[in-house]
Amino acid sequence: MNHPEPSGQDQAAEHNRRAWDRLVRNKQRFTRPAKDDEFHDPLKVLDGNRWLGNAVLGAQLLCLAAGGGRQAPLYAAAGAKVTVVDISAEQLSLDRQVAAEKDLDICTVQTSMDDLSMFADQAFDIVIHPVSTCYLPKIAPVYREVARITRPHGLYISQHKQPTSLQASTLPSENGYELLTPYYCEAQPLPAVQGSLHREEGTLEYLHRWDQLIGEMCRAGFVIEDLTEPCHANSQAAIGTFAHRSTFVAPYVRIKARRMASPAANRVWLPE
Repeated sequence: MNHPEPSGQDQAAEHNRRAWDRLVRNKQRFTRPAKDDEFHDPLKVLDGNRWLGNAVLGAQLLCLAAGGGRQAPLYAAAGAKVTVVDISAEQLSLDRQVAAEKDLDICTVQTSMDDLSMFADQAFDIVIHPVSTCYLPKIAPVYREVARITRPHGLYISQHKQPTSLQASTLPSENGYELLTPYYCEAQPLPAVQGSLHREEGTLEYLHRWDQLIGEMCRAGFVIEDLTEPCHANSQAAIGTFAHRSTFVAPYVRIKARRMASPAANRVWLPE
């Protein structure tokens, strides 16, 4: 029997599964569990914009592509009923480790963020999605799955790497941080990096345009309620550091979106 060749989406997911397992073993910065003092007031740590408040109490909450022993344990400590999804078994092992240490009840599921077929429609009140959409060539399938499993009027809070940050050089030239990567790059992986604080070494990353980051989310059935750009800037920092570059190029965008009651709610009716 002939088997279909894996898609670019599947190949990227498998590559990044191995890469993140390796990053955990190397104790990379985004694979470090939450600190003990962060459990004293977890929502202060997680919800600086105060988008959630008491909504997490008793809520069915999905931490999507969010393994690593930080997001899921802290949300569980804040009172949510937490499920965490990640493609990396090593990342999920950190969640189980912290949950055991803190006596927290967390469900872990290993899968790619664009395949949530194990969950029923409208299974979650809140979906929390830290930076990870950059690891797949296409984000529309991710948004469609999130829309399917989110209850009407439920919250979807996500963070993404800004396209300009993925275009710009890591180190400045005499002209500053120049744009080196095309904006329209047809779902091709970005050039490999070494020693970057803006990218994860060894992973495949993809630039997504604003019409994909925002437009695809709206077309999937969400309404944008708020948007922030977390500030990491410090104009006094040494040239070439993460903080100095962030003074000129915002690294991230954080989006608060709400699931519409029905697709029809997104239509704007104009007089004929």
